[in-house]
Amino acid sequence: MIAVIKGDIVSSRKVENSEKWLLPLKSLFNEWGKSPGQWEIVWGDSFQLEVDRPEEALKKALRVKALIKKIVSDETNKSLIDVRMAIGIGGKSYTGERITESNGEAFINAGEKFEELEKEKFNLLVKSPWPDFDGEMNLFIRLASVFMDKWSVASAELVEVALEHPDYTQNEIGSRLGIKQNSVSGRWKRANIDEVLSMEQMYRRKLERLLL
Repeated sequence: MIAVIKGDIVSSRKVENSEKWLLPLKSLFNEWGKSPGQWEIVWGDSFQLEVDRPEEALKKALRVKALIKKIVSDETNKSLIDVRMAIGIGGKSYTGERITESNGEAFINAGEKFEELEKEKFNLLVKSPWPDFDGEMNLFIRLASVFMDKWSVASAELVEVALEHPDYTQNEIGSRLGIKQNSVSGRWKRANIDEVLSMEQMYRRKLERLLL
């Protein structure tokens, strides 16, 4: 079993210089694997990422979302773009030289769910071989999307650090971001980070049991 994250950048043209989001995204993907076999960005703002451990897929998707949501345009300090992603879980039947040439259940599930995202008006959903798991997790993801899609640049910066360094204290996060602990606490609540982390942990626990 693997996971495939299929996504694209929403409203990417609102950022005049695409390198502002493209270079950080490539850097993050390079931490997780090599291109073009494990990840690839195509058509300017669409991408695929293979995740060897499916239980890590939601956390990686959340890190991608936080990275993109902290990007600002040249004219404003607000987040103008977002990312739309489908997580497909399943087997892999063929490994191509490029991820776009590989195939299998995980790729099919990611592609099918990605096609449904715009119709369902959500930016993140999952499809696996287990309908009950999908139904439960997608309900939680939909609820979390109510606030995740509204993350400010400051919230996204905090979420990014919290996901990358889950053992950091608020003082350590503050030092990383150059802000005081009480500012971290305020941002933490506004970003609903406790709820995000709880959702990610639930996804991980449920999937680990299914994969046994």
